[in-house]
Amino acid sequence: MKWWIRCCVLAAVATIGAAALRLPRLEQRPMHGDEAVHAVKFGELLQKNHYHYDPDEYHGPTLNYFTLVAARLGGKSNFADVTEFTLRIVPVFFGILLVVMVLLLADGLGCPAAVVAAVLTAISPAFIFYSRYYIQEMLLVCFTFGVIACGYRYIRSRDRKLIWALLTGMFLGLCHATKETFIIALGAMVPALVLTRVRFAGSSITGIKEVVRPWHIAAGAGIAAVVSALFFSSFFSNPVGIIDSIRAYVTYANRAGQNPWHIHPWYYYLQMLLYWKCGSGPIWSEGLIVVLAVAGFVGIMRGRALAGMDSRLVTFLAFYTPAMTAAYSAIPYKTPWCFLGFLHGMILLAGVGAVVVLRMVRPVTIRVLVVLLLAAGGFHLAWQGYQGSYRFYADSRNPLVYAHPTEDVVGLTKQIEEAAKAHPTGYDTAIEVICPGDDYWPLPWYLRSFKRVYWWNRIDPNVPPAPVIIASPAVEEELMKYIDSPPPGQKNLYVPLSRIRLRPKVELRCYVTSDVYDGYQRHLRPLPDVLDKKVGR
Repeated sequence: MKWWIRCCVLAAVATIGAAALRLPRLEQRPMHGDEAVHAVKFGELLQKNHYHYDPDEYHGPTLNYFTLVAARLGGKSNFADVTEFTLRIVPVFFGILLVVMVLLLADGLGCPAAVVAAVLTAISPAFIFYSRYYIQEMLLVCFTFGVIACGYRYIRSRDRKLIWALLTGMFLGLCHATKETFIIALGAMVPALVLTRVRFAGSSITGIKEVVRPWHIAAGAGIAAVVSALFFSSFFSNPVGIIDSIRAYVTYANRAGQNPWHIHPWYYYLQMLLYWKCGSGPIWSEGLIVVLAVAGFVGIMRGRALAGMDSRLVTFLAFYTPAMTAAYSAIPYKTPWCFLGFLHGMILLAGVGAVVVLRMVRPVTIRVLVVLLLAAGGFHLAWQGYQGSYRFYADSRNPLVYAHPTEDVVGLTKQIEEAAKAHPTGYDTAIEVICPGDDYWPLPWYLRSFKRVYWWNRIDPNVPPAPVIIASPAVEEELMKYIDSPPPGQKNLYVPLSRIRLRPKVELRCYVTSDVYDGYQRHLRPLPDVLDKKVGR
């Protein structure tokens, strides 16, 4: 048991490091548009205690329901009181859990490889960055790994314990209820299992009853179906959600190849992982993980330096990871966070690769040099993780930043809030947001405290102009006519309050009535005695 205790201690250190890199300043980074979409959807669940799954615009409901747990624990019952911390602590939790779960494979990977995999998961820049993103990806990777780890524990147990089959089914159901792309991981697992079985059973896949018990498979599948149905049906309050969860794959298939905004070449993910530099920004690379994963793959295929490892487990990983990588690379529709699934497979292989390389190096001096190089590479990964999440968190020079809102959004929100405080109607002040194509996210999140916000794709001349108007430059010419010719009985001079970049190359302009602007200016102007104190009089 000494190896197990040692493995737990080292994994605990990696977990503490993962928490230290993920938890600070969760409210620092502006909310991404996708984060805001999920946040507003969660707001409906929090306020109305009801969730209706929408297969056309949203992924699965697990993120929302786990966030509900976080909100209740934090004493949040009003959406306006919810903060970025309440939301982002959910992916942070699953990002840290992902590090801990490596222990489930400790006896299959061997203690050294498991510890290396845990450390790499903890310090990977991509895993740090997206553990702090309120999207489904971190949950999906965690649940997918749960399927692999619990499935392995089932095969590993001598008497094929039912509990592991049930846990495998539970994680499979959670995968389905999280995001449609789980089917890619499932599609990679099946051939990886078949090829692994073929490799260790000659030229056939007979003898399946020796590996699993059929009724255990049925029980696991039943649990998967129940878990998925519970979430998609909003705990049976919306049964049609179960059917919609199947219909969602039609939507996903259509978007996978037709949305020009997210179409990228096949090497897009690999380029991000191996080498990325934009302008004056630093060099970004998780090449250490990729190189070690390749070394692990070669070592597994050649059957070298694998003492203390379960050959079947590592062989499965050697088939599963390239299949995942090829599948995601082949799909034209690409967003950076999608590569986390196969990157985690690479990390597991990298743990094996590090051990393989060290065991094949005989001279002590060279082995020490390799250890130092690995340590330096690990330090560079952690440094990138810190830079990416705490300095370049909304900077396009960071490859993990994708169409991210600028800091201007936060500044505009503060201006509008200050103007509202100085206006008699306060947070009842009406706000119009006019953007063609609904291109105003994440503003619905930032304006959640206002009770009367109206979202338009175009200007409606029959609607009286609101005291605060946020608009795209595309409608500015029509907007000028709109605010200069208000309905009879209403006459207000509008003045510009702010001009911001919503995202790079996407501009918004804010106009307010003169009375709102005057109140805003008076509210900002310090009192004379306060000013005197500031200058030391």
